[in-house]
Amino acid sequence: MPLHPTIAAVTDRIRARSEGPRRKYLDTMARAAADGPRRAHLTCGNQAHAYAAMGDDKGALTDARAPNLGIITAYNDMLSAHQPFERYPDLIRAAARGAGGTAQVAGGVPAMCDGVTQGQTGMELSLFSRDVIALAAGVGLSHNVFDSAIYLGVCDKIVPGLVIAAATFGYIPGIFMPAGPMTSGLPNDEKAKVRQQFATGDVGREQLMAAEMASYHGPGTCTFYGTANTNQMLMEFMGLHLPGASFVTPGTPLRDALTVAGTERALEITALGNDYRPVCDILDEKAFVNGLVGLMATGGSTNLVIHLPAMARAAGIIIDLEDFSDLSEVTPLMAKVYPNGLADVNHFHAAGGLGFMIGELLNAGLLHDDSKTVAGDGLERYTQEPQLKDGRITYAPGAGETLNDKILRPASNPFHSHGGLTQLAGNLGRGVIKTSAVAEERHIIEAPARVFHSQDAVKAAFKANELTTDTVIVVRFQGPKSNGMPELHGLTPVLAVLQDRGLKVALVTDGRMSGASGKVPSAIHVCPEAADHGPISLIQDGDIIRLDATKGTIDVRNVDLSTRIPATADLTGNGTGVGRELFEAFRKNVGLAADGAGVVV
Repeated sequence: MPLHPTIAAVTDRIRARSEGPRRKYLDTMARAAADGPRRAHLTCGNQAHAYAAMGDDKGALTDARAPNLGIITAYNDMLSAHQPFERYPDLIRAAARGAGGTAQVAGGVPAMCDGVTQGQTGMELSLFSRDVIALAAGVGLSHNVFDSAIYLGVCDKIVPGLVIAAATFGYIPGIFMPAGPMTSGLPNDEKAKVRQQFATGDVGREQLMAAEMASYHGPGTCTFYGTANTNQMLMEFMGLHLPGASFVTPGTPLRDALTVAGTERALEITALGNDYRPVCDILDEKAFVNGLVGLMATGGSTNLVIHLPAMARAAGIIIDLEDFSDLSEVTPLMAKVYPNGLADVNHFHAAGGLGFMIGELLNAGLLHDDSKTVAGDGLERYTQEPQLKDGRITYAPGAGETLNDKILRPASNPFHSHGGLTQLAGNLGRGVIKTSAVAEERHIIEAPARVFHSQDAVKAAFKANELTTDTVIVVRFQGPKSNGMPELHGLTPVLAVLQDRGLKVALVTDGRMSGASGKVPSAIHVCPEAADHGPISLIQDGDIIRLDATKGTIDVRNVDLSTRIPATADLTGNGTGVGRELFEAFRKNVGLAADGAGVVV
């Protein structure tokens, strides 16, 4: 199928916009690759330190003709999604030996859980943890003894941070290995209902805790389609996973076999062999456009609107909000997975999953089918599904049709013709809105503003019964410079209750919402942020704000903002406690949310 003209035009636009930084990046990678395998440049003393604890592998390592894999792991057993990684290094080392190579854990990276820190002070470190992860992975790989890398990570900031590191070390190959989703628990709509009942005082904490524990109940990724599972989709669409690897549950023979197969493939694609596939060649403009299309087709997390530009910049590629918006216009919404629907990712996978979706999008000309991947050239490979035969991975044709059209539909008959993500621009600045879970009659909201400087203040006003009329709730000083841009997921139950009471309600914020953001229209990532004296700092209670997702606009009506003085907030408390002191340099040097809110790139 010929490439859709909009896909071609956006790709060309990104390529032209990125010409300078991309050329500089590729030149840097070429110089590093020209040096050959890393270990050849180390002294005997350097190598002795690196191999001292490697036992029977020492001979292969010192011989330097067998490839050596560096494992970057985000393992900890506080995150259900990362707990399965405890076993991976042993599996990878054994698989590498069996294939004539070696493997070492190069280093660990932090992996915090937004589910634990939601509404807590620790959430103010969450976005910046992405840069820490990239830095920590860089430290591990800097020892220069690795011919290829395996990246073990799943959740919100971990995969973007690892991709930034992989791009920075893009002259060596890399494969990303997921752990898979936990088995299905309490249905997400039932959990959401209990949360709303708790917000209104209809149930107590005991019932809320029981519902939460029944939903998040075992090893693996949370099963709703939030940021973690959106990350896994991206790694498949962008060619950094093995085909079909994303949504196989932990602790199963198929999951272990995929880990073994990924290890073997990581050994095959080093510069020591005949199929050298460095990350810098995989992460090109086509890969990022494919990822953007995947984001739209699945109704993925709004957090990736921040992460994808940061990931791309690490590879010398400049992505703008207009790219998201233009691709969303032509990409059909093919999936209904919570919070966009009632199903979870296990149901989505069973209905045909990513393989079916990639095949449909390829047939519609909406993906670059000639992109380079870790599995080989061409995205067509990712329409196949892995199967276990005699303990080994084999591939068979994937589902040629959806097995449940309430969850997954073909591109010719989607849930919506629009991908569900729209750029907003107007006299309030620039931001984005996710409309895939918002009813069409709520895509335009015009109402008086009520301004807050924290989500706790919104909750207090709700409990005091102050929010009884149509309202655009403005929550500002929540951007990266103010307090690290924590997710405002704690507002979701309150806003949903107001909307269910029949009010027209919307949110406007320079902060983030979770990948689990839901049915209330929300203009998020508004920038310039309030701490930069952006227009959002000029809004006053009672101003009429119009949010129009159909036209992509967000404006204050009939007000001359140029006559106003920016509001200020006391941000001194944001600098201390729960580690915030350590991140002062990050807050001072972070970029715009529209550019990825990057610190290290």
